[in-house]
Amino acid sequence: MSEASTSTTSGPDTAAPRERLRLSFEMDVDICVVGAGLAGLTVALEAARLGASVAVLEGRHVGWNASGHQLGTVMPGYGLPIGDLIARVGFEDARELWALSKNGAEYVRATASEELIPGIALSEGALQVSNVDVGDQLISRLQMLGEDFETEVEGWQVDRVRAELKTGRYFHGVYYPKAFQIDGRKYVHGLAELARHAGARIFEDTPVVSIDSSGIRKRIVTPSARLRASHVVLAGNVHLGATLRRLSETLLPVWRYAAVTAPLGERLAEAITFTGSVSDADGIDHFRIVDGDRLMWASPETTWTARPERFGGAIQRRIRRIFPQLGRVEIAEVWGGAVGETVHGMPQIGQLRRGLWVTSGFGRQGLSTSAMAGQLIARSILWGDDRWRLFSPFELVWAGGATGRIAGYAIGMWGRGSSAAAGALARYRERARGQERVREARRAAANRQAGTRPPRPRQPPGRPLPARASEGEGV
Repeated sequence: MSEASTSTTSGPDTAAPRERLRLSFEMDVDICVVGAGLAGLTVALEAARLGASVAVLEGRHVGWNASGHQLGTVMPGYGLPIGDLIARVGFEDARELWALSKNGAEYVRATASEELIPGIALSEGALQVSNVDVGDQLISRLQMLGEDFETEVEGWQVDRVRAELKTGRYFHGVYYPKAFQIDGRKYVHGLAELARHAGARIFEDTPVVSIDSSGIRKRIVTPSARLRASHVVLAGNVHLGATLRRLSETLLPVWRYAAVTAPLGERLAEAITFTGSVSDADGIDHFRIVDGDRLMWASPETTWTARPERFGGAIQRRIRRIFPQLGRVEIAEVWGGAVGETVHGMPQIGQLRRGLWVTSGFGRQGLSTSAMAGQLIARSILWGDDRWRLFSPFELVWAGGATGRIAGYAIGMWGRGSSAAAGALARYRERARGQERVREARRAAANRQAGTRPPRPRQPPGRPLPARASEGEGV
């Protein structure tokens, strides 16, 4: 259940600025977390709650990248399709991994309350729609999720999907009633405040220069001070740099761009009545209504960084292609963020060597996965929880460097092209079936009408037929 690295309801500049504290003195702590994103802050919060002394080192500022620019949808699942997950680790381990993902979603729901994080703007429900007609596959998937993985889901037929999303682009859908959305930027800054309140120290503008992970006490060097810790948690993304190149090179950097429209008024309600988040099964589009009559939409994706403003037109055209009745919408703001995607499609969670931990690779994983990972790592360090070993089959794999970026971009373009072609073919077949039904209805009506006509009188046998006027005498 992939999650876009996109912005929150009110855009990337809504959090109230606070004075940034830079590490300028020597420290000795139980746990040092490198990276103040969703996973790193969850590690810090949970470890501090369990009584550990924690320092978080962030090279820029809290939530500056993907963690502060995500759509805020929370639902169970991983970037790797469930069938592939079973094939990789077996049915029982796949069930345990899925249960961990569900626990992550429950953790976010418990944390993202108005009491703890005011203005979190929680809304319920997520719908994953198909660009092609896959009713048979939908039934088997619903059975697996509901019966084998104990996840509450509903199958939506085409008519119901199109009643909520008035477009012919989508067919069947899978509805997750327990999924929900939050203001993602408020959540990441809320986590930071909760971690500080629990006793964690967060240092911004403090990049890590080097880490010596040998020995019982690890040594971490920053430009302005040094730090010693019993455990180091690498919770960074693709920007870890040369110091942690072994990890950063296992991640394919992917930039995804999103926009929020100007208020659309009643015409938005005439096109979309579903109040939760919507994503297509191919991972191309992800959108939801925010602020009552605005549309937040994530779509373009690239493996190279670019100015977000370049993608405003592409998002605008994408919205119009899916919902032509909206016409040309005005884009109020565009932004983007980089996520790190792993080659195997699963997050990297576990212990690299004694006292050196990793929680990374959350591109296409979703908000619940980073929450689960942070909680799991903290409990692994302080309680000896060894469920992180479930992620051992998904080890660090080199992402291919520049060649990997080119390949990733080409694969993404091919995937979007094949999805568009499959969707166009599905819609053509649907129109053809509709036209055939119309023709059949007309034939049936004609047959019924013919059946109600009085029968023509039959000529008695032996009596000659009257000659046609053109063949006999004139009348």
